[in-house]
Amino acid sequence: MSDQKSDDAIAAETIDASRPAAAPVGMGLADDLVMAMRFFSRLPTGSSPHQKPALNRIAMALPLASLAIGLMPALLLIGGALIGLPVYFAAGLAVASMVLVSGAMAEDALADAADGLFGGHTPARRLEIMKDSRHGTYGVAAMCLLLVLRVSGVGAVAAINPLAAGAIWLAASIVGRSGALWLAVALPAVRPDGISATAGAVSGRSFTVGAVFTLVLLFVLAGPATSLLALGCAIVVTIAVIAGWMALCKRLVGGQTGDLIGALGAVLEIAVLCALLPFA
Repeated sequence: MSDQKSDDAIAAETIDASRPAAAPVGMGLADDLVMAMRFFSRLPTGSSPHQKPALNRIAMALPLASLAIGLMPALLLIGGALIGLPVYFAAGLAVASMVLVSGAMAEDALADAADGLFGGHTPARRLEIMKDSRHGTYGVAAMCLLLVLRVSGVGAVAAINPLAAGAIWLAASIVGRSGALWLAVALPAVRPDGISATAGAVSGRSFTVGAVFTLVLLFVLAGPATSLLALGCAIVVTIAVIAGWMALCKRLVGGQTGDLIGALGAVLEIAVLCALLPFA
C-alpha cells in the first residue's frame, strides 16, 4: 500500500513538473506601471491590490508613467494658449495642475533637500532637518523658484509655439523623474527607515531599461520642436547635473534619501528646459 502511494506521488510530481509554471502575480510591465503611477502621482489606477513600492520595478516603467502624469498639464498648457488665454496664465494653470496630479512630490522634496543640505552643518543635522515636515527659508525659496522657472520657461515658448512648449515640458519632466533614480543606483540609502530605503535600491539593468525608454520619448517629444543639437545638449546637461548632485549628496550626507532623489528630479526638469528652450 505504501509503495502504491509512493508511485502515485511520483506520478503527480511528474505531471506537475511538466506543466508550465504560473506567471508571478503582479510582476508584469502593466503592474509596474500602476506601481509607478501610484508612487509618483494621485491619478486613478483602478482597483488592483496595492503592492509595496519597489524602485527597481518602478525604474523600468517610470518613463511611461511620467508620460501619463504630465500629459494632462501639457494639454492644458497647449489648449489654454490656443483658445486665447494669456500664455503665462495658461502656463500657471498647467503648472498648478502638475502639482495637483503629482501630489507636489517634487516640490516638497526640493524644499526639504534645500533646507537640509544648506541649513545644517553636519550630516546628522542635515538629515534631521530634511525629515522635518516644516519648510524653512531655503526650502520656500527653492520651491518658489521651481514654480517661477516652470511658468516663465514654458510660458515664453508657448507664446511662440504652444505645441512645442507642451512637448518640451513633457519631455523634461520625463527625463527629470527617470534620471533622478540614478541616485538609488550609485549611492546607499542613509536613512534606514526612509522611503528610499524601504523601496529598495535600483539595479543598473533596470535603470538602463528606463533610460532607453526615456531617451526614446525625449527624441519623439522634443526632437520635432528643437534639433539634434538641442537633444545632445539636454543629454550632456542631464549627465552633468546628475554627477554634480550625486557628488554633493555624497559629500554632505554620505548617500541618498527619497527627498534627495525627488529634488534631483525637479532640478533635472529645469536643467533640461534650460537646454532645450533656446532651440525651440
